[in-house]
Amino acid sequence: MPTTRPPTPESHATIGRLDRYGPDADPGAAPPSEAEALDHVRRLATGHYENFSVLSRLVPEDLRDDFAAVYAYCRWSDDLADETGAGDEARARSLELLRWWRGELDRCFAFAHSETDAESPRHPVFITLAATIRRRELPPEPFHHLLDAFEQDQRITRYQTWDELLAYCRGSADPVGRLVLALGGHRLDDPANAERIAMSDATCTALQLTNFWQDVRRDLFERDRVYMPFEETNLDADTLRDFAARPNDPEARIPFIRAMRPLTERTRELFIKGRPLPQSLDARLRPVVWLFGAGGESVLTSIERMGGATLWTRPRLPRSRKLLLVMRASLLRMRTSGGAS
Repeated sequence: MPTTRPPTPESHATIGRLDRYGPDADPGAAPPSEAEALDHVRRLATGHYENFSVLSRLVPEDLRDDFAAVYAYCRWSDDLADETGAGDEARARSLELLRWWRGELDRCFAFAHSETDAESPRHPVFITLAATIRRRELPPEPFHHLLDAFEQDQRITRYQTWDELLAYCRGSADPVGRLVLALGGHRLDDPANAERIAMSDATCTALQLTNFWQDVRRDLFERDRVYMPFEETNLDADTLRDFAARPNDPEARIPFIRAMRPLTERTRELFIKGRPLPQSLDARLRPVVWLFGAGGESVLTSIERMGGATLWTRPRLPRSRKLLLVMRASLLRMRTSGGAS
């Protein structure tokens, strides 16, 4: 397996700019202005996304820049973990970059909470994120938990049990939903929001698992990762590679499909647990949260309809299905807010 690979086109906007914004950037160079930083995070949030734009008109207008800042943080974090290549050298590089990124995060929070002359951020993501942290009173823990999970990705590439996989999702996925709740004014330290947080966690874990079942082949061959828990499936990486080379062999397809079915069923149960979440939220946030949950369930349905054979074919939502979901979310927005942005 190669030890390096070039960044994907989608990641070029992030790690492709490490020469300007990374740990080895010229310390004497002027940092981006607030306007330049905001343009950077907006471009990331409105750029490539396979199913739905993060900054659709469903997001309340006064929250769009905050959504963009949080998304850009997640996007950079993910790319630093995944887009350096494959192999030990690449993983060591990712760990080095993630440590640098965590240090930048700490400085960002120190600046956001400081009433003195704390060092101002120099990275465009943290320039905009500092304002969001201050404006929306965001806590640091979800941001750090994401980095914990991305560091784990460099050390752990196989999972033995379902519970181990769920524990990983609690760090890699659930913090994103919690940040969305916090952006919407639902404080994470308020016991009154415990049920909302539980439903959000279920939805985000289900979305993460759906991505795993959709990307079995890519994770295996591009990142040497297997998220299908061995004790549940009895499938290891060598077996999966062997099966992948035999797309028309029933002795490969049938065992894989049988292994996938209970995984998708468990994932569906998590989506069901999270379905009441949108109705528990402020009306302005309800449509966008509904859309991402419904979109994830639609991808899961696509996986099930193709028999779970994602080792050979990656499912995608048809354009007509995406359009229908967006229309339904737009109607929900009109009913709940009278069509206001």
